[in-house]
Amino acid sequence: MFKDRRTLWLTIVLATASYGWAGEKDGRLDIYWVDVEGGAATLIVTPAGESVLIDSGNPGYRDPNRIVQLATKEAGLRRIDHLITTHYHRDHFGGAPTLATLIPIGTVHDNGVFDGMPNDPGKPYWEFDAAARRVINPGDKLSLRQGVTSLPVSLQCLGTRKQFIAAGPDVPNCAACAAHRPKDRDGSDNANSVVTLLEFGSFRFYDGGDLTWNQEFRLVCPKNVVGRVDVYQVTHHGLASSNNPVLLNALQPHVAIMNNGKTKGCMPDVFANLKATKSIQAIYQLHRNERPDGQMNNVEVPFIANRSKEVTGNHIHLSVAANGKSYTVTIPAHDESRTYQTVDK
Repeated sequence: MFKDRRTLWLTIVLATASYGWAGEKDGRLDIYWVDVEGGAATLIVTPAGESVLIDSGNPGYRDPNRIVQLATKEAGLRRIDHLITTHYHRDHFGGAPTLATLIPIGTVHDNGVFDGMPNDPGKPYWEFDAAARRVINPGDKLSLRQGVTSLPVSLQCLGTRKQFIAAGPDVPNCAACAAHRPKDRDGSDNANSVVTLLEFGSFRFYDGGDLTWNQEFRLVCPKNVVGRVDVYQVTHHGLASSNNPVLLNALQPHVAIMNNGKTKGCMPDVFANLKATKSIQAIYQLHRNERPDGQMNNVEVPFIANRSKEVTGNHIHLSVAANGKSYTVTIPAHDESRTYQTVDK
């Protein structure tokens, strides 16, 4: 009956997804953290119903199936308009070839092939079906549709391939820089991660992929080209080779969301640095940390989406009010919902 898996999924989408674009009716901006169990897949849906997926999880069908299920049934999407691959590690790009067989993908934004590239994602990644591909560069902004009556939305690349946007003449020096303590160089592709800043009215969201400790310092020192943000996606799943406290104190987020796995991320140093960041009001985890070395660090139960070893697949949803002045973080599986105010920038 169905020629291939993509045809089957598109039939399901047409049968279950609401007509019209997600977000159009209420003017809200939505962000979803898909549980790809220690990988990364962050789905953004604009008020105009346009979708941006930052990273696609691990190879195989588990993660792409979860992305498609959430995108079609929860967000009401029929396609992924933009896919940003932050870097070429399999827990960030591995799901893309399979995902492309399940739902149409518009433009792929990544680092392309570049000199000194330490990791090559391979032929399946380079050749999966997409409408267009483009190399992303510092300063680039995605061409996003704007809602007729909603606030403008912007998604900008602040840095990639160890290059960052230049600071404007009015950007002051960052006061947190003196506290920096360099770490050994990370020669993997983590250091080349695409760094993005999402803005909707006064709301600002930072996603640094797996950007490494010393590169994080360069991003905000001597001048903080990011500025303050409301929500910080904990970099590198909460591993200690990232999440420089200089960055945390420069960005001053109110909410941090960690896409960790059951035994991956949430390292003691990172957990301590997040807790010590005075601006942070709440930390969310996709998984309860069950590290086999006994170094388990967890926030309070209401802030954890998947709360035991046996439970997986629960996501975290953030929805920004139409006026951009507040946002609500929800864990749908547990009816846990809290609202925060955007910060003065």
